[in-house]
Amino acid sequence: MSIRYSRARFGAAIVVAFLCGLVFASGFDLTRFSWAQGRVGSSNATKPTAAQVAPAADMESAFEAVADHARPAVVSIATERFNKPKGNARLRGRSGGQLPPGLEDLFRQFDGGNGRDLRPDDTPEEASGSGFIVSNDGYILTNNHVVADADRVSVTLFDKRLFIAKVIGRDSTTDVAVIKIDATNLPTLSLGDDARARVGQWVLAIGNPLQLDFTVTAGIVSAKGRTAPGLLNPNNRNPYAITDYIQTDAAINPGNSGGPLLNIHGEVIGINSAIASGTGYYAGYGFAIPITLAKQVMDDLIKFGKIRRAVVGVSLLDPTPADAKAAGMAQPGGAKVQGFSPENDSPGQKAGLEIGDIIVSADGKVVDQVSTLQRIIRGHKPGDVVDLEAMRFGQKKTFHVKLGEPPVDLGTVAANEDSAPAARAEDVGRANDKLGISVDAVSNEFAQQVRLPSQFRTGLRVTNVTGRGPAYRTLFKDDIILSELFPQQRQIKTVEDLQAAVSSLKAGDVVEFKKCTPLPTGGCQTAAVSIQIEK
Repeated sequence: MSIRYSRARFGAAIVVAFLCGLVFASGFDLTRFSWAQGRVGSSNATKPTAAQVAPAADMESAFEAVADHARPAVVSIATERFNKPKGNARLRGRSGGQLPPGLEDLFRQFDGGNGRDLRPDDTPEEASGSGFIVSNDGYILTNNHVVADADRVSVTLFDKRLFIAKVIGRDSTTDVAVIKIDATNLPTLSLGDDARARVGQWVLAIGNPLQLDFTVTAGIVSAKGRTAPGLLNPNNRNPYAITDYIQTDAAINPGNSGGPLLNIHGEVIGINSAIASGTGYYAGYGFAIPITLAKQVMDDLIKFGKIRRAVVGVSLLDPTPADAKAAGMAQPGGAKVQGFSPENDSPGQKAGLEIGDIIVSADGKVVDQVSTLQRIIRGHKPGDVVDLEAMRFGQKKTFHVKLGEPPVDLGTVAANEDSAPAARAEDVGRANDKLGISVDAVSNEFAQQVRLPSQFRTGLRVTNVTGRGPAYRTLFKDDIILSELFPQQRQIKTVEDLQAAVSSLKAGDVVEFKKCTPLPTGGCQTAAVSIQIEK
């Protein structure tokens, strides 16, 4: 009995002690009781200090200042076209969609999706884009694909004034165009230096996306020197194309084409031109033409009415690991010579360059990719002599190239390049399983249909390319295989010649061919392609 009583007293003492402790702690504000869910608007919420807010406020003010300064010099461009060729292949990707996956021309609304021919008395096809004023007397920079083949170009200013514009000139190799309106005392934008732009720096894009006029978006420079040959030079159809893009994550959409990409100082560093997207709308990445390149084109078009930049006369691609292996290089780099233009009159070809060579230096500067070589050559004038070093099957060779000028008729070629050979019944041929292709002799009917020069009629025509084979995205239907360049050099005239070229190759081996691609305007563009055997 006494034991139970003692235990009870002991328990009561513990409870009293606990309650006294709570009272003592609360008296000194050591313990607080509250709900787990915080109260909205509570005075106890943490607020940023003035010092913490200042950098964000400064950035906000900078964006406001750039937008206020730049928007009056940005214009909305509307175009009308009659007699558009059926189904604009330029914007869908030629020969069944051979653009790199997800990389589409920003101005894809030109296609309209109806796939019908417009008659002269039909409703014109309408499209819209952007541009920006570079002189107070009305010169405007925009994209070539915004105004190409337009029958009427109208320009709306930020203050709502409307003008009919004249196309001064356009260049399909850079996707730059210059138009002019009859006005004076116009606001202008300053042109900056894209070479000084750094990856990670803030940029603003201004344009008219999805018909939302004078929209401003912000982002950073995501990368520089991006090459996207599928945009301007699919299948080597535009061998003088320059692709040296600034990549940005500033939101741009259809209708932004031709608008400015500005740095934080309000200077133009690029012309918004394309997006990487599986849907054709903003998906995180856009591409802009460097303003230093655009200014060179603009100055030539205004002063001379044509482009007078220096060219080596070669079409180029960034080498693949297979290309590097064939050239005897430890790792990919440089710029691979795919072909010559014009054939037999190219400055590079005259100097001794051959298809398959990989240019690794120019003017004593290292060439790590195509855009680097293009930038070096852009610093020269036609007639200058440039020293190029190239790798050829394990040997480094030096060439002294006297630079030339691109052909004057590039605009005409660009206007006709949507044409394609008439549709045929599915071609048949003999399969080559190692390459994943089917081939056949070049028939007279095919040669006449594509106006193939006689010297290219002795090769093998590719009639089919399987997506599971190693030649996928390297060889294309209607390409003509002319010869083997590596590991042996031989003409490819028959199916047996092709079989002999690959029969002894094992998985991991590389074979390089010379091919040509029929051009929609007649003729054939040659190139070298390297294929790594998979089985």
